[in-house]
Amino acid sequence: MPAKGSTLLRRGIAVAAALPLLTLAACGYGSEKDEDTSKVAAEGKKLSADTVRIGYFPNLTHATALVGDQEGLLQKELGGTKASYSQFNAGPSEIEALNSGSIDIGWIGPSPAINGYSTTDGKGLRIIGGSASGGVKLVVNPAKIKSVKDVKGKKIATPQLGNTQDVAFLNWISEQGWKVDAQSGKGDVSVVRTDNKITPDAYKSGSVDGAWVPEPTASKLVAEGGKVLLDEADLWPDKKFVITNIIVSQKFLKEHPDVVEAVLRGSVKTNAWIDANPDKAKAAANTKLKALSGKELPADVIDPAWKSIQFTDDPLASTLNAEAEHAVQAGLLEKPKLDGIYDLAPLNKVLKAEGRSAVDDAGLGVK
Repeated sequence: MPAKGSTLLRRGIAVAAALPLLTLAACGYGSEKDEDTSKVAAEGKKLSADTVRIGYFPNLTHATALVGDQEGLLQKELGGTKASYSQFNAGPSEIEALNSGSIDIGWIGPSPAINGYSTTDGKGLRIIGGSASGGVKLVVNPAKIKSVKDVKGKKIATPQLGNTQDVAFLNWISEQGWKVDAQSGKGDVSVVRTDNKITPDAYKSGSVDGAWVPEPTASKLVAEGGKVLLDEADLWPDKKFVITNIIVSQKFLKEHPDVVEAVLRGSVKTNAWIDANPDKAKAAANTKLKALSGKELPADVIDPAWKSIQFTDDPLASTLNAEAEHAVQAGLLEKPKLDGIYDLAPLNKVLKAEGRSAVDDAGLGVK
């Protein structure tokens, strides 16, 4: 990558690390890193590693991990190999943990995955599967914003400079013909980077007029009287776009392919269980959130939020490439080299065993 690109990218990551990334939804409840070592390995044959360390954000867009952890579905596939879980509130901190060897596998959003891959010159991680699509909305104060044109001149929150939702909103602003400086957030629309923990309070106080945010923050704003002006899914082909991926360190993938395959098998079976038992799965996710944060989501928040998220094993690779292009167009990223970011061979092996069709890497897989 050219020096300019590296500078821009590292600057974005440094700012991202300095700001609290997306809580409740593309980050989450809980502490920066809340390690759960209480899981006891199930009976069965131990795989090539004694333990696999798994990271995820305690939020609904990471519900595959929440439910798989709560119901023991991931552990079941690992047999005698123990699953140890850590929770993170920010993409940069999870990437750092992966690069340092503190975790081996993680659920994470597309922007941190792109940044993590680019800043290690393609040597740090691979995306090995999908997890969720959708669950992102532009929610506004209906007294101030009644149509798209009314967004101009208003203050709209996003979770963090350069995060997935921030990039999407900047791209949407550009498509309206408006101009905003991506770094400062100043321009025809004021983009206010705000931790999702405080976005509802900022909305209630009038500090922001709306927010482009993931679930369940979007539904929390609606519960406070906000109106959904736009569902991001409506902007994408087939209304699908990646919001959560599964990543693995390349070192762990090389040394423990059987463990990686077991985690993927557990993820696939968890998603199937979620689809077959949506109410039980929603309750399981909420139970885990309560265990991690001390409180569960109320029905008027979790019910609409849950309906807007699609759980999928497909990483929707073509949409990740598009999201990277949006970051480039916004001036937040020099065009990254994403060739090799995917290794979907283990996932496709699992899907074949389940009688399912293979998923595609959009030409960005390992050669």
